[in-house]
Amino acid sequence: MRCWLSLLSLVLIACSPLETVMGAPTCESLGTTKDGQSVEIYTLSNDTGMTAKVMTRGATLVELHVPDKEGKIEDVILGFDDVSGYESDANQYFGCTTGRVCNRIDSGQFTLDGKTYTLAKNDGEKHHLHGGGERSLDKVVWQAKPFETSKATGVVFTYTSPDGEEGYPGNLSIRVTYSLLKQSNQLSVAYEATTDQATPVNLTNHMYLNLAGAGTKSVLDHELQINAADYTVADEELIPTGEIASVEGTPLDFQAETIIGERIDALTNTGAKGYDHNFVLNSPTEGETRLAARLHNPTSGRTLIIETTEPGVQLYSGNFLHGQAGKGGKVYPHRCAVCLETQHFPDSVNHDAFPSTILKPGQTFQSQTDYLFVTEE
Repeated sequence: MRCWLSLLSLVLIACSPLETVMGAPTCESLGTTKDGQSVEIYTLSNDTGMTAKVMTRGATLVELHVPDKEGKIEDVILGFDDVSGYESDANQYFGCTTGRVCNRIDSGQFTLDGKTYTLAKNDGEKHHLHGGGERSLDKVVWQAKPFETSKATGVVFTYTSPDGEEGYPGNLSIRVTYSLLKQSNQLSVAYEATTDQATPVNLTNHMYLNLAGAGTKSVLDHELQINAADYTVADEELIPTGEIASVEGTPLDFQAETIIGERIDALTNTGAKGYDHNFVLNSPTEGETRLAARLHNPTSGRTLIIETTEPGVQLYSGNFLHGQAGKGGKVYPHRCAVCLETQHFPDSVNHDAFPSTILKPGQTFQSQTDYLFVTEE
């Protein structure tokens, strides 16, 4: 599957919940879950003004502070101040590691090696979404080790999902690494996984972005470019039909930089209720990163350039945000943030023509997505 430089060369430094390691990310307690598990949060900072905070529940990106064209620092992702917020109904996968299989699986079922597996139907009580219910990857507490190299600082999260968890086969050992470059405003997220039984794997980060600052009332003024000439056609329940079609002549054409809100009204009364579509990225090269998307906010000048080894990216325009209160009491209204989730295609496990998501014993799932922030006038 996708290749990426091994992380074994990184120097790992243990960090207890209330300990600060010199030169490494700071680490402190964020509280406990409803069932009494301790949750830690790690702060990563670089020399150019960027700060990222990640927590052990869900290997979740909690805060992402980046400078604008005037040097003003703002947090540009949605989230909550404490564990209880992430455990509440107000949480819509904010910043989490999503899986074992992100996006949707038709009817919560798939057949693998002649056996049919049944998963949680947590999307309209009909389909499987983002790995399932109580034990999907966004809801479990991961182990964490901070690290520092000459070029980056970060945290490695690990979790082993046992055979049968959320209905999936195999013991799946997962590693998610957040790395912040010291001399550039780039955050990289790398994924690795191994299994002892064949099983589907499709991992992503579900951050909600507003480059004007989290809590700004709309993201529809942002300019977006997606490096994709095609998309996977889906039905009214957002399940792929298997067809791959051109974006040309549709509201999904972001091949040139386009304002997000310019054509979104054409999709409001569809099953997607706005943008909630998977794009087929151009020029896929096995194991190499390529441009996925470019997001720009004219007011702040912040621009995000996303590169990935994944074959697809899901554009979601925050259609179900409803004014819930987030960090610092800021309110998150309808369409105030956008998600750009790098991934394999939705429901790939039920479509042989899509790039495979099946991981087998002896193989290693590997994936990387880079988020580079720059400023423009």
